[in-house]
Order: sequence, then structure tokens, then C-alpha cells
Amino acid sequence: MGQAKARGPYAKTPARKAEIVRAARDSFAENGYAKASLRDIAERAGITHAGLLHHFRNKDELLAEVLADRDAEEWQQGLEAVDSPSRLAPYLGELIHHHQKAPELMRLWIELAAAASRPDHPAHSYFVERYERGRTQFADGFRDEAARSRLRADVSPESAAVLFHAVLNGLQLQWVLDQELDIVGPVTDFVRLLFDHDSAND
Repeated sequence: MGQAKARGPYAKTPARKAEIVRAARDSFAENGYAKASLRDIAERAGITHAGLLHHFRNKDELLAEVLADRDAEEWQQGLEAVDSPSRLAPYLGELIHHHQKAPELMRLWIELAAAASRPDHPAHSYFVERYERGRTQFADGFRDEAARSRLRADVSPESAAVLFHAVLNGLQLQWVLDQELDIVGPVTDFVRLLFDHDSAND
């Protein structure tokens, strides 16, 4: 006999939460965070407003989950796509073009990151942990490249990780302010600066 299927209101909680997060991402991208409503998000997800509140207490909590979900998705994509320094710049270019298709989400991320600099902000811990995790993960990767003599000898893996986040986030902010600005070229140039010329083409 096969295993009995889970029953009850919590049987599909992970799947239901994922549906709500997808609906919220679409609503935020189309309407902007301020105009997006929990009732619209619930309708998109095919549940009641009360059902949505069972999973998420408010819109701030839902936005943080949308951003965390996007982070996790993009990190996994990066792990699969980047297997050498030569793949980093092309992948970042693809990622930036993807973000530019939803400028409202990019703007929301920038605004929330700035607001979360306050210790009492609901998303403060999320952003602190996100940057700490990102710096650690990238420093580990850059350390591997340094061991292969690919990273510039005068740049430490730790500094490279901090600079990487600063450049990528700063360029996206500039693009939100001026959407005619090319930021893929500067990202490509920055990656070339981090790595020895030969290794960047391996």
C-alpha cells in the first residue's frame, strides 16, 4: 500500500505559500508596492484575503519573502551558469537584462534596502544576513580563483566580494534613475579588472 496523503488545511502550505509569493511578485511589478493590495494578491493566488493572512501577516512581510525568493532563485541559477571567470560577466549581463524587464521590482529592492538600514525596520535582519551571506559566498569563490592565480594578486578575496556587491547594486541604482544608461558594459569591465586578463577569457 502507498503512503496516505496528507490531509487538513496545512497539507499544501509550502505550495500555497509559493503561489502567493509568485502572485505578489506579479502584483508588485505591475502596480508598484504602494498600490498593490493584499486582496489583489489573494485573488491572483486563488485564495481568500483571510487565507493569505494565514500565511503572511502584512505586505511588508510578503515583500521580504518575494525578494528572498528571488535571491535564492538567482543564486541557484548563478551556481549552475558560472563555472569559470569567463562566465561571470555574461551571466551578470543576462541577470541585469532580466531585472530591467521588471524595473518596479528593482526600484522596490533599492528602496527597501535603504529603508532597512534602520535597525527597527522589519526587513533589517534579512538584509544584514543577506549581505553577510553574499560576501561570504563570493569571498569563498574568489578565494578559489586566487588559489588558481586567476584573481588579481593585489586584490584580496574579501575585498573583491565587497566590491562586487557595491558595484552591482550601485549600477542598478544608477539605471533606475536613468534607464538609458548602459550598465552591462561597466559590469563586464569590472569583472575584467578583478581577474587576470588570461583567466577572464578561460
